[in-house]
Amino acid sequence: MLIRKAISNPMKIILVVLALLLVIATALPFLRFDLWWIRVFDFPRGQITIAGIMILALYLYFWDPHRVYESVALGLLVLAVGYQVVKIFPYTVLMPKQVLTAEAHSNDANLSLLAANVLMDNQESEAFLDVVREYDPDMILTVETDQWWEEALRPLEEKYPHTLKYPLDNTYGMLVYSRLEMIDPEIRFILKDSIPSMHMQVVLPSDDRVFIHFVHPDPPNPKYATKTTERDAELLIVGREVERRDKPTIVAGDFNDVAWSYTTSLFQKASGLLDPRIGRGMYNTYNAKNLLLRWPLDHVFHTDHFKLIRMERGPAWGSDHFPIFIELSLEAGAEAEQEEPATNRTEGEQVDEKIEEGKQNPDD
Repeated sequence: MLIRKAISNPMKIILVVLALLLVIATALPFLRFDLWWIRVFDFPRGQITIAGIMILALYLYFWDPHRVYESVALGLLVLAVGYQVVKIFPYTVLMPKQVLTAEAHSNDANLSLLAANVLMDNQESEAFLDVVREYDPDMILTVETDQWWEEALRPLEEKYPHTLKYPLDNTYGMLVYSRLEMIDPEIRFILKDSIPSMHMQVVLPSDDRVFIHFVHPDPPNPKYATKTTERDAELLIVGREVERRDKPTIVAGDFNDVAWSYTTSLFQKASGLLDPRIGRGMYNTYNAKNLLLRWPLDHVFHTDHFKLIRMERGPAWGSDHFPIFIELSLEAGAEAEQEEPATNRTEGEQVDEKIEEGKQNPDD
C-alpha cells in the first residue's frame, strides 16, 4: 500500500530520492577517511546548500505529514541543509571579521601579493601580465608553471628582480617574483619529489622581515592522488613550522582544498594563522570557466601580526582559476587585537597522526 501510494505521486518519490542524495553528500565528509571520492564532497557546500533549499521548498509544498517516511526524509533534509549553512556561514558578511581592517596604511610596513594558478596548458601570458600591471603587487606567486611560462613571464624580472623558480611540466611548477629582497630562499620537497614548495623571508621597506611559505599539494582527484593523506600532511607540516616560530608569516597557494574543510580548519588551528575571508566572503577562485561550480581553492593565511588593507578576487584572464590579490599591513599591537585559532589536545593528536600518515604512506 505504501509503495503504491508513493508511486502514484512521482514528484514525491523524486523529491525523497533527491533529499536522500543530498543527505548522503552531506554525511560523507563526516567519515574521516582520506579517499578522494569522500573528501571531494567538502568542496561544493555552497552548491549543496542552494540545491538543498530548493529541494526543501518543493518538499514542503508536496509534504504529507501523515506519511512517516516523508517526515523522516524531511527531518534529515533540514538537518543536512542546516549543517551546510553552518559550515559556509563564516564566509559571509554576517560573521564578525577574523582579520581586522587596517586603519593606518604605512607604506613601509605593507606587503601585497598576487597569487595565481595559471593552468599549465593555458598560454594567455599577456592577459596575465595585464593583471599584474593592474594590481602592481610586491610579490607574485604563480603555480602550474612550466618552462614555457617561465620564458613568457621573464619580462616581470625587470620590475621584480628577486626570483625563485622551479618550472615543471607536471602541473606543480612554481615561480615567485618579488621586488622585496628575499632572504634564505629555499625550494623544498616536503613529501614528494615531484611537488615543490617555496619558503623564504622578505624584507619590507620598514626593515621588518616576513616569513613566506608557498604551497601547492595534490588535489583529491584520482588522476593525481587517490587519497588526500599527503595533501593534508604537507599543509599540517607547514602549519606546525609556523606555530613554532611565532613570527610575522604568510602562507599562500593553491591548497587544492576549500576554506571550510576539516583539514583546512585543522591547518589554521595548528598554525595559529588567520583567514581574512572570514566575515568578508568566500572569494571563490575555481572554476573560472564554470559559473555554477566554484569554490575557494586559492588561499592566503597570515599571522595575527597583520591587518587587512585590501583583498580582491582578480578578473578571469584565461586560466581556470581566478587570481587572488591581498595587501596586508604589519602593525604593532595587532596581535593583542586579534585572536588566533589554536588546537585542543584531541586536535593536536590528530595533527600528529595525519603528519605521520603522510610520511609513511606515499601515494605516488
